[in-house]
Amino acid sequence: MVQPTPATTDDRERFIVTFACPDQRGIVHRVSGLLASLGCNITESQQYGDPYTKRFFMRVAATAEERSPVIDDVRAGMASLAIDLGMVWDVHDASVRDRVLVLVSKQGHCLNDLLFRWRSGALPVEIVAVASNHPDLEPLARANDVPFHHLPITPETRAEQEAQILNLVHRARVDLVVLARYMQILSDDMCKRLEGRAINIHHSFLPGFKGAKPYHQAHERGVKLIGATAHYVTPDLDEGPIIEQEVARVDHTHTPEQLIAVGRDLENRALARAVQWHAERRILLNGARTVVFR
Repeated sequence: MVQPTPATTDDRERFIVTFACPDQRGIVHRVSGLLASLGCNITESQQYGDPYTKRFFMRVAATAEERSPVIDDVRAGMASLAIDLGMVWDVHDASVRDRVLVLVSKQGHCLNDLLFRWRSGALPVEIVAVASNHPDLEPLARANDVPFHHLPITPETRAEQEAQILNLVHRARVDLVVLARYMQILSDDMCKRLEGRAINIHHSFLPGFKGAKPYHQAHERGVKLIGATAHYVTPDLDEGPIIEQEVARVDHTHTPEQLIAVGRDLENRALARAVQWHAERRILLNGARTVVFR
């Protein structure tokens, strides 16, 4: 399997701390104090206090000044702070890349874009498998040395096929499932099993242009703005927390085929950003919305 170029040759421990908690005085001081006491240097810090939900969100990237491991001590310290501050928190080892399973159907533009970004080192993940309900994109996956799994589906075999996908998630130790134009509706049970670790992409004409050939429908209505939305998967179809959106202006001269071409490019960019930001722990859930530290 092709290995992306490492982001850095520095072998000091690097990690990312993320958390959300009720907004209150002294949060930043206590977290930065913890890291300083453990000999860590903060290299990036972003925070946001939501005036509506009264919750505080923060992402901190840090490096251990010494070469000895400290990440377990950071986790222990955050667990202690969480009790006092009511935190939901995570400490991620930045040297460990998320293992990604890509689900596709017949359209290959998003898969091709993700594979190119990964192989070139621009996408900090490890694409470990591609699965599809059709065999069409197997050559693309194989050309990139990625295992391809053909998992056909019918209304009668939906539960069996989803069980196969979940089994693949378990066997390949998948951290993130990416629906890269996977034209199947996941069951509520599967959505819940993948909660917070499945990202979907769709055109932003929804709910105005549902069903087949949305770009043709848009052409018939003379739209002036088209787009794409990347979001987390939930049981509410295409209504999960939005991560990223892309838009482009079009006009009366665009044919349906030209709209499709523009739309594909928008889908590529929105999905790639969403996957990258998730992998870099830049996304925190805020109810039905997201806080994205770019």
